[in-house]
Order: sequence, then C-alpha cells, then structure tokens
Amino acid sequence: LRIATLDGVQPVALRELNEAMSRVLSGSAKMKKTTLGGIKATAEILGFVGSANESAILDAVKEYDADLAQKIVDEMFVFENLLDIDDRGIQTLLREVSGDQLVLSLKGASPELREKIFKNMSSRAAEALREDLEGRGPVKLSEVEAEQKEILKIARRLAEEGQIVMGGKGGEEML
Repeated sequence: LRIATLDGVQPVALRELNEAMSRVLSGSAKMKKTTLGGIKATAEILGFVGSANESAILDAVKEYDADLAQKIVDEMFVFENLLDIDDRGIQTLLREVSGDQLVLSLKGASPELREKIFKNMSSRAAEALREDLEGRGPVKLSEVEAEQKEILKIARRLAEEGQIVMGGKGGEEML
C-alpha cells in the first residue's frame, strides 16, 4: 500500500534537504523530485510474486481502496500480455470475444499479437478479420483502449476460473 500510494517527496522536505545539501556541498540548488513508488512500481513488484500471494495482496489493497486496487490490476495486465497466453488459451478467449471488440482492440495491437490472434483462428475467420481491420477507418484511441480493457477483463475472468493461464514473471511453473 505504501509503495502504491507514494507519489514523491514533499516540497517542504525537499527544500530543507536542498538547503542542508547546499550548505554541506556548496553545490547546485537545482534538485529534482524523484518518484519513489506509485502504481507502476507496485504492479512491477506484484509481477514477481506467485499468483496466490498476488491475489492475497490485491484483496488486501481492495479492502483498503478498491479504486487503487483496480488501477494496480490495470497496470499489471496490459493488452500485450495476451502474447503470454498459450494457443489453447487464446482460442478459449476468442470464443468469448465479439468480432467488433476484436477488430477495435487489434487496431492498437502489435503485429506480433495480431499474428498470434490470426493463427488461432480458422483461415477464413482470420482473413475476414484482416479485411475488417484494413477496411475500418481511423478510430479514437480511447475506443481502442476501452475494448482492450474489456478483453483483458474477460481474460482475467477466464484465468480466475482456471480456463486459461495468463503468463507472468512469477507464479507456478507449468508442467
């Protein structure tokens, strides 16, 4: 919780430190604010703990501040993390996602993720999706991100149900 809510150094403390350092070192008075924690740092740390610990920690944060817990989860799982899901998991996920959701979300996806999606579809469906992507004009970034978040929600639900395994840096080794 402390890491997730830590934004930086208070200006008054920084000013006092600056004055003390100036007296001691007679150096530059231009000191910059250093970010020490935050949501991104918390998400990175949670990426290294096992899934059981991750769940317990996020549950505890959720009791303290549900909005903060959601921000951490959003930072932990980005759309490109779908690359870490095995082919069977991608196929399971694709059965839960509508065609329109998929087209919009892939507008902002990397070529690697697009190819992973295409290879887990029938050739006819992949070709239709490619045509839809090419035929679709420019779309707002906010719309793309919203659809990507919806697909990530579905992926997290499937992972919680044990239907897919979302890859990560920590957790159990697959056999």
